[in-house]
Amino acid sequence: MTRPPPQEPGLFATPPMAEQERMVEAILFATAEPVTVADLAARMPQGCDPAEALAHLRRRYDGRGVQLVRVGEAWAFRTAPDLGFLMQKETVEPRRLSRAAIETLAIIAYHQPVTRAEIEEIRGVAVSRGTVDQLIDLGWVRFGRRRMSPGRPVTFVVTESFLDHFGLESARDLPGLKDLRAAGLLDNRPLPGGFTRPEDAEDAPEGQSDLFDLAREGPP
Repeated sequence: MTRPPPQEPGLFATPPMAEQERMVEAILFATAEPVTVADLAARMPQGCDPAEALAHLRRRYDGRGVQLVRVGEAWAFRTAPDLGFLMQKETVEPRRLSRAAIETLAIIAYHQPVTRAEIEEIRGVAVSRGTVDQLIDLGWVRFGRRRMSPGRPVTFVVTESFLDHFGLESARDLPGLKDLRAAGLLDNRPLPGGFTRPEDAEDAPEGQSDLFDLAREGPP
């Protein structure tokens, strides 16, 4: 009986974890957008474990000027938060959103997935098409799944670009009313509905119980 020739040792061997870390590091540095674990796995040799490599790499960069952060379901290198001031320029003029756009964005972030009718119910006024289109063009809001209700209305959710811009892993990391006041960003005036979370309900001013009921129960 003829035996097949022996394979070269290590021809298909999985790269050691240190080498996998280097691969992940190279991919993330060369990619402008955050990369998912699935995308990393598709680029790396068979048998690699990009999730474990990410965990090792994240610890390696902990405390450095550049950190490995999670953005939604993806990963990216970002400047350490305490060094962000080094990247600022006095000549840069930030793009300002209208009050309507800010309130609409906040409502979507805190109540997603949310329909246009639900946004209007919380704000108490109609939402113009241009306001939502501006947020979509900015890349901070996208269409979600259609609601299984009469008319199948479309819903809106925030994007990974929104999370990345504000340094959030997920929408669950959005600051609450107490956090915003503690940071000196808010006074004691009542806020639009989108700036609230269910756990802030005890701080609700009188007359806003319906709003906090909606936040607690979620969209119908």
